[in-house]
Amino acid sequence: MCGIVGVISKSPVNQLIYDALLLLQHRGQDAAGIVTAVGTKFFMHKARGMVRDVFRTRNMRSLPGSVGLGQARYPTAGNAYSEEEAQPFYVNAPFGLVLVHNGNLTNAHALKKELGEVDRRHLNTESDTEVLINVLAHELQQAAHGATLGVDEIFKAVREVHRRIKGSYAVIALIAGYGLLAFRDPFGIRPLCLGSMPSADGAQEWMLASESVALEGTGHQMLRDVAPGEAVFIDMNGTLHSQQCAEAPSLNPCVFEFVYLARPDSVIDGISVYHARLNMGETLAQRVINTLPPSEIDVVIPIPESSRPSAMQLAHRLGKPYREGFVKNRYVGRTFIMPGQSVRKKSVRQKLNAIGMEFKGRNVLLVDDSIVRGTTSREIVQMAREAGANKVYMASAAPPVRFPNVYGIDMPTKAELIAHGRTLEEIREYIGCDALIYQDVDAMKRAVAALRPDLAGFEASCFDGHYITGDVTVEDFTAMRTQRAAQPQEEDAAQHSRLALQNAVD
Repeated sequence: MCGIVGVISKSPVNQLIYDALLLLQHRGQDAAGIVTAVGTKFFMHKARGMVRDVFRTRNMRSLPGSVGLGQARYPTAGNAYSEEEAQPFYVNAPFGLVLVHNGNLTNAHALKKELGEVDRRHLNTESDTEVLINVLAHELQQAAHGATLGVDEIFKAVREVHRRIKGSYAVIALIAGYGLLAFRDPFGIRPLCLGSMPSADGAQEWMLASESVALEGTGHQMLRDVAPGEAVFIDMNGTLHSQQCAEAPSLNPCVFEFVYLARPDSVIDGISVYHARLNMGETLAQRVINTLPPSEIDVVIPIPESSRPSAMQLAHRLGKPYREGFVKNRYVGRTFIMPGQSVRKKSVRQKLNAIGMEFKGRNVLLVDDSIVRGTTSREIVQMAREAGANKVYMASAAPPVRFPNVYGIDMPTKAELIAHGRTLEEIREYIGCDALIYQDVDAMKRAVAALRPDLAGFEASCFDGHYITGDVTVEDFTAMRTQRAAQPQEEDAAQHSRLALQNAVD
């Protein structure tokens, strides 16, 4: 899960891309990067940190040009602590190419070998985005055959990219001197949308972004979503070209976008995220009624932020008061997307503080968007008890997360998932609540699909164990466990470096 944006205009785009990245900051907090172009020359700045910290006035001044890309990074593969793996990525051949990517390639390991042995392209990081840009660069070279690169050749290259790579990917690339290229995987797992607005001289300005909120928040009109398998190319004159480049595309958006990842004011693939969460609250209310007498509940309290629509609808259905019982510190990152269990656990109480009067002497029903590792839920239940709650019930707007996710969400190993291999009662005991109610998988899918009945389905592998790309194996999960096992050492080293730097400053 990352936030990506691409803009082509007749005016400078550095500030516009920066503003769009701020609107997509919720999708990634590890690193940020922007690249712009003047003619065939690229200008890039990227670093670890939040958007507002990565870009200063001097950095923005060094990003001239009327076309560019940006990304807010959330790492799911590679080394989370390496600035070299921040995006955008760049290759100089065959035409000069920069690229940003949201998703995760499931056959990255095989492609790395193929790129080295067959395509003779060198990789310098562990990032699957570097794999993707090199595959695209190779296919552009093959399609052009040394001649001038045209629209037909670009779309031919994308068709070959679809043929070679597997997994989830929403991609925006800039080809030096040619224009802006965007495409989406044939299953439409990760979101990508297109918008436009008239520029100052009357020409058309185009923007592609992960969520509609980035378009609307920068004054662009949301036109449509990029279709699964589709490629969109906007040349330097601002002319839009599009073509379906996949053999059998079908729309299967990641259901976790609607549960947690996306902003509630976004519309993804024609589905309002806010409305989807209201619907999930409605179906969750029925589960609560079937599990726990509503008379046992005094108040419904959401766990900020993503659960609010579901909690409001649930409270309305139960006829119970809805109250804000936790105050969120907005200057602490989203705990779910923080690398490292120790960092997540420590940040919970920095992030949330309980309002004692809403808990004291009451039976409270806490509503969360999902329960992944259980660490946050356990801390929050304890906070509610310390604030004086009589009984603490917990409801999750999403079903139990029982399976790893390989499509760009940080749920890589079964051992880290609280629901894997545990009964409902065992999960309840671990979290420490008096009752635990989960959403039903089919009910969740129906709640979201009701807003767009023509959907082929959802990518919901973390809930149902079905991996729609059809190429995920036991070996993949073994590799993920091995990679994950090395991360605590990386985190300890990073923490040691931070402490050493702080001591030096002091």
